[in-house]
Amino acid sequence: MQAFNFKVPTEIVFGRGAEDNVATKLSAYNAHRIFIVYGGGSIVKSGLLGKIESQLQAAGLSTQAKGGVQPNPRLSWVREAVKEAIAFKADFILAIGGGSVIDSAKATAHGTANPEIDVWSFWNGTVKLDKSLPVGAVLTLSAAGSETSDSAVITNEETGKKAGLNTPFNRPAIAFMNPELTFTVPKKQLVCGIADILMHTLERYFTSVKEENALTDRIAESLLTTVIDCSHRAIKDQTDYDAMSEIMYAGTISHCGLTELGRCKDFACHKLGHELSGRFDVTHGASLTAVWGSWARFVYQDDIPRFAQFAEKVWGIHEGTEEERAKAGIERTVAYFQEIDMPTNFTELGIGVQDETVLAELADSCTAGGTKVVANFHPIDKATAIAIYKLANH
Repeated sequence: MQAFNFKVPTEIVFGRGAEDNVATKLSAYNAHRIFIVYGGGSIVKSGLLGKIESQLQAAGLSTQAKGGVQPNPRLSWVREAVKEAIAFKADFILAIGGGSVIDSAKATAHGTANPEIDVWSFWNGTVKLDKSLPVGAVLTLSAAGSETSDSAVITNEETGKKAGLNTPFNRPAIAFMNPELTFTVPKKQLVCGIADILMHTLERYFTSVKEENALTDRIAESLLTTVIDCSHRAIKDQTDYDAMSEIMYAGTISHCGLTELGRCKDFACHKLGHELSGRFDVTHGASLTAVWGSWARFVYQDDIPRFAQFAEKVWGIHEGTEEERAKAGIERTVAYFQEIDMPTNFTELGIGVQDETVLAELADSCTAGGTKVVANFHPIDKATAIAIYKLANH
């Protein structure tokens, strides 16, 4: 097992009625002026926004809200939110929503705490982030795990570039997690969220680390099998509290860093998928499943025993040679994505077959003009990225 540092300072309030504790908990974090960030109108129609605003105001806390966050959260929206939060003199940013909303809240917190710096500078690496405001999250979608993660992703619409930022300042101070708040999400969001949860662990399970790492492996394999099992129940009945609560908890664990301890991140499919989201504005989870099978088929021979272990522990595949089991595990995973109506190629993703010029442009952006190699299980240069995109291009 490799050496590691692990710190997740996020306080988690989990279970039915978790959001009823917002005012009490935020007061304990010395919040006075709370800038609320949310997405579409669903939390307005459901009354959740009004409920939380009333709760905070009754506790003597000031609030201001800004909606309109979109999937693949936009830089332009964040810049507007930063201006409004600064004018409001916010001292705490509260997200009500899923991963895109929470990532937007993180970016808003960074920009508000650093009013003299354009927030994109933190994402493009020209300025190092050294301070921010505290962020809280009321989770309404199980997916990105942003409620405890050290990452946040923003899309610059002007350039079509979707970029991630990893920093301890991205860890929210507190997350309120009531599975009942996810009961009414559209099916597409539910399955995309399930895929995102699985991919966050798969991208940590297949890495360049070869040392024995039994406990982290068992945690990852159990998380994967739990989500797969519960996904079928949740898709059939989104009011199945037990299934939805397991999925919500798994989302948090999958992206807080626990499933990579003693290992590392690879995130090859995230890098490839971000380019698809940035260019075609496709849903994040869908961009990942659209390329995973092609990536796995291209790289599995780098570590056949690892893929065979995955097949055995997650899918119960024990017959055949080691390579046959490895390949069967890949195909069973692709079939599962199709079973839950997730795309496994470009046509299913809804973007159609792309010409070679587009594939080269995607690979060029992924690898910073061919100057950078991404991932570590199988390092991906521009030529490799093109090859994987070609495998998915049908």
